[in-house]
Amino acid sequence: MAIGSTQKRMPAKVAGFLAARNRSGLLRARNSLPRILRMTLGAIGAFWIAESIWGHTQPIFSATSALISLGFGASTTVRKTAEVALGCTLGVALGDTLMHWFGQGIWQAALVMSLSLVIARYLDSGAIFSTQLGMQSALVVLLPVSVDGPFARSIDALTGSLLALLVIIFWPTDPRRTPVAALSELFKELSEAILECSWAIRDDDRRSAFHALIKARGTQKHLDKLPGAFSASKEIAMISPAGRRHRHELNRLSERFNHYDWTARNLRVFARRLASVLSNGALTPEGAEALAPLLREVSEAANSLAHSVREQTVAGQRKYEKAAVRQLENAAAQLDPQSLGVEGLQGEGLVLLLRPMIVDLLEAAGRNHDEAISALPKLS
Repeated sequence: MAIGSTQKRMPAKVAGFLAARNRSGLLRARNSLPRILRMTLGAIGAFWIAESIWGHTQPIFSATSALISLGFGASTTVRKTAEVALGCTLGVALGDTLMHWFGQGIWQAALVMSLSLVIARYLDSGAIFSTQLGMQSALVVLLPVSVDGPFARSIDALTGSLLALLVIIFWPTDPRRTPVAALSELFKELSEAILECSWAIRDDDRRSAFHALIKARGTQKHLDKLPGAFSASKEIAMISPAGRRHRHELNRLSERFNHYDWTARNLRVFARRLASVLSNGALTPEGAEALAPLLREVSEAANSLAHSVREQTVAGQRKYEKAAVRQLENAAAQLDPQSLGVEGLQGEGLVLLLRPMIVDLLEAAGRNHDEAISALPKLS
């Protein structure tokens, strides 16, 4: 009977797996449509230019160079596109040159690839650049000689590479997309972790505090994405005419990165200390009654910041930032152990750990350091 029930469950599991794969595949394809259109435009456009304007016969290297340069990288930036484009172009040119000297054949291809890779590693440490240079030079030697002349394929590769760069500059992805997605998820998870801390205090449940700590630690993946995402986005916003309107916003958000990072670190410290305080029963009922709603308000402020970064307009961003500042300043004004009714070394230490986290959240919301500090009550 056990075997029969297992066999019955297997088709359901397979169907669930296939349905999940289908959903993720459709989502991935839909999100990739703008990049697919850019790659198609670049490849077919480069082929048409090389064939119709330069008069080359079957200029396949123009299409492949553009396609590879615009490919499905994690973050297609101008620098990465230029690196791939240069690798393609130099590879074809080097292959043409070495083939002119050594001729065609298997041993010539091996020699050309070896020399190309040595030259590539000498010129640049990038793996993409080296791979493209070696592959393109080997293809030039292995394929039949072009009827358009010895360096026609080099011109084709250069055509595709230059068109790929023009596509990236004049038809870029939204430069806000990657950093905003990471920031929004960061604030959302910070909000959830802070709310779980509030529940832990309300219910006197140290397990909830540990859950909050795990969630706070999980924010690191978003923090790790942000420096590279900001760098790539600011690069596109600086070069692309369509992205220049986002430069101020990207600079403003990237300048606050340290405060995002410090907030997450302080939250981890707070959640770990909270678990210890609850385990030791060191928080008075009066203190717990005051701290739980205070943390709930801080959680709502972090959620407001998540809404702020997702807003497309400056007015919408400012509206949510002001709401977050108002909530945070209200919470900050209460951060005095005595006024909260918190007693004992452990309980007072817990309240004091909240103070730097609130300051960093205020600075993440746009307040300067002096303004953020002034929101805290002076301790007696």
